[in-house]
Amino acid sequence: MPPAKAVSAATVKRRVLNRDKLEAEICAMAVRVFAEAGYEGASLALIAARAGLSKQNLMYYFPSKQALYQRVLDAVLDDWLARMASLADDGQDPRDMLRAYIRAKLRFSREQPWASRVYAMEVIGGAQVYGAQIRQRVVPLLRQDIAVFEKWIAAGRIAPLNATHLLFAIWAMTQSYADFAPQMALVLDQKQLRRQDFDDGEAMITRMVLAALRLE
Repeated sequence: MPPAKAVSAATVKRRVLNRDKLEAEICAMAVRVFAEAGYEGASLALIAARAGLSKQNLMYYFPSKQALYQRVLDAVLDDWLARMASLADDGQDPRDMLRAYIRAKLRFSREQPWASRVYAMEVIGGAQVYGAQIRQRVVPLLRQDIAVFEKWIAAGRIAPLNATHLLFAIWAMTQSYADFAPQMALVLDQKQLRRQDFDDGEAMITRMVLAALRLE
């Protein structure tokens, strides 16, 4: 028989993995509920029901709605920043970097529409819960990206413009494919946006941005 310590370690590892799996499932349900109802309209009871748990069982893992909301936003921001980290490299070709950036933003909107909407609703509401994390994690990355644009401008590699507002415009154009997807689908007379719609949006946005920077 295996030593008692080995059995105990294996048991602990299995419990940790099971806990992580259940917490991930709870968060997956919570993302959609928060996106549909907002922070104020969501409830632990509704999230628990969607996850197939009792409210008491859910609260064992997340003792409050704010704790669960914080975990959801942490996961959203981790994913978003991981995809967006590629721009701040002034040694690369501006065309290639911008194409990759726009593609990554639209891919996030396509693959994680509920997560995008949760984040957007938090920001629109004044970032009352998550403002500190946005200042600590998003703002420094934005400033790095702005610095890259300013180096490109100084080197004559792109047209001079306001880099901050260019990034705002890229964010607005790409994130709208998640936050306003139902409206877009209505205009297109579809039940939902298709992969081709995202590809068409990527081509148009990329062309507009490159033209603004005189990179076509």
